[in-house]
Parts: sequence; structure tokens; C-alpha cells
Amino acid sequence: MSTNFLTRSRARRSLAAGVAVVAALVMTACGNSDDKSASAGAKPDDGLMTPGTLVVGMNLQFKPEMYLDNGQPAGYDVDLLNALATSMGVKLQIKNLDFNGLIPGLQSKQFDIVSVGLTPNPDRQKVIDFSRSYVPYASILAVNSSYTGAETVDAFNTSATTITALQGSSDETLAKTSFPKAKVQGLADQNATLLQVRTGRAQGAVLEDYILAQYLKTNAGTLREAKLSKPLSLSYGSWGVQKGNTTLTTKLDAFLCKAQTDGTLATLYQKDFGATIPTMPAGC
Repeated sequence: MSTNFLTRSRARRSLAAGVAVVAALVMTACGNSDDKSASAGAKPDDGLMTPGTLVVGMNLQFKPEMYLDNGQPAGYDVDLLNALATSMGVKLQIKNLDFNGLIPGLQSKQFDIVSVGLTPNPDRQKVIDFSRSYVPYASILAVNSSYTGAETVDAFNTSATTITALQGSSDETLAKTSFPKAKVQGLADQNATLLQVRTGRAQGAVLEDYILAQYLKTNAGTLREAKLSKPLSLSYGSWGVQKGNTTLTTKLDAFLCKAQTDGTLATLYQKDFGATIPTMPAGC
């Protein structure tokens, strides 16, 4: 399993000072770059820096959420941004930056929004604004497919239980807080955490649901998600917007509400993550 999963888990919870742009990739959601129809549909009040073009800062190294496929942007975020650009009648331009350069780049108006699943926190909210949530991150417990015991947190929270997690990740911390009586084993490789469960040397592994879904694509029938009453942890990523750009934030929120209620989010999540979308926030 790629170490990008560990990077992704850490990245969405911390963002350091900026560094230089790595590359810029241009995509169009409404025809090629010479197509004037996209610009024709743009309105001066879209809240975009350049009418007719939505410029997005991303870090394309987190498969399956956002990555490069034969040099072209792909994944859940990219699919959703294409739908957004189409709904707005604008072209989509993606700038691929180092993760640490995204918020500084947004502040310096290099792009209209950041799409990298940022979780809002007080420090970030001081310098940028956020849309409503568009991507969920659910941490779950994976068990052997042959497991027949009780499936509650208390049942696994015993001194006789071994729980694995990716070493140094937020999921390792979550395992320790969720199962304080169990032996939590941090391993340096995601596949190793699952292999311990698969071979019976551990009773469960804490990880994000889409990582398990990706693993089961090539290891079908070996593991499954434990039937707990709810995920061990559920957080959400949002689009970052330039501070004070309420016009664009309002449009993004309206689009995301529609995408949530009409099933677009669920469809794209299933397509790209290979898992059922966890519960999204109410309010639409």
C-alpha cells in the first residue's frame, strides 16, 4: 500500500508554511482551451478571479482522492470539480502544488479555491474561508472475514486483543484512545497491519474505510469492516476559499448541497473510493 495514505492522514490535519509551485496542469470541463462557450456562461458575480475560469490548487498525489493518471488529473476531487465547473459554465484549471504551498497560494490569490480535503480548524479559519463538507474520512475497524465474536468497541477493548494501525498515523492514536486496554501494534506498512489480522496475529486493524476497500479489490473475502454502531472517527474535508469571498463560497455551498441530495457525491465516492459514502453533514 502506498505511503501516500500515511501522508494523507497527516496532511489533512496540519499545514506548514508555503513552498514553491511544483507544476501547473490545465483541464477544461467545457471543451478545449479555445472553446469560448465556457466563458460565455460565466457571470461577473461568480466570485472568480478571472471570469469564465475556475482556478484550483491541488496536490495530486493522494490516490484515489486526487492523483495523476498518465499525466492527467484524476480521482474523486477531480471528478467533482469537473461537475462544479460544468454547473458554473466555466473552464477548470488545476494547479498542482506541493501540499505546504496550498494555503499560502490561496492567500496570495494564485487560485480561487483549494481542493485537497482540508479539515477546517481555528488556525486555518483565521486566514481562509471554507465551503461545506464534500469528502468524509471515516476510520473503521477491519476484522478477519471469518470473525464471529461480538462486534462492539467493548468486545475488542480487552488485554487479550491486539489492534494494528499504521505507525505514526492518526489512526494509531485513534486505536489507542478507542481501545485503551488492548495491545496496539504500530507497523510501518499499511499492508502489514492488515496481514496481521488476515493471519490471526491481530484481532483488528484501525484504518480509513476507503483504504480497506482498495485492499479488498485484490484481496477479496479476506477481511471486512467490523459491524460497530458507528465509525471510530468521522471527519470531513472542505474546499478552501479566499478569505472574505462570500460570493464564491455561497455558490460552492449551493452546488455541494445539490450534489449531496441528488446522489452525485455518493456516486462519485463509490466510483473513486470503491466504498459506500459515510454519512454526510445535514443542513441542505
